[in-house]
Amino acid sequence: MSQRQGPTASWQEAGRYEFRVKGHLDSRWTAWFDGLTLTNESDGTTVICGPVVDQAALYGLLLKLRDTGLPLVSVAKVEPDPLDVHTSDPR
Repeated sequence: MSQRQGPTASWQEAGRYEFRVKGHLDSRWTAWFDGLTLTNESDGTTVICGPVVDQAALYGLLLKLRDTGLPLVSVAKVEPDPLDVHTSDPR
């Protein structure tokens, strides 16, 4: 079975995402977000970043973000860090 092609095909692919919420989350939230990296910024936001395996996982993370009660500022698909590419390569 081939992968669906078209304008929504890119949503089916794994990728690295960056979520920004208004407010600070402490490190204990890392487990809640399946090991994604949490960074508290000086502007009063928290950046949650890491790999998302597919669209279902992306929607699951958005639901978890909603459950924090913190306003969602942005969601962006970002380029992987060069170190992440090398460490995740099984060769």
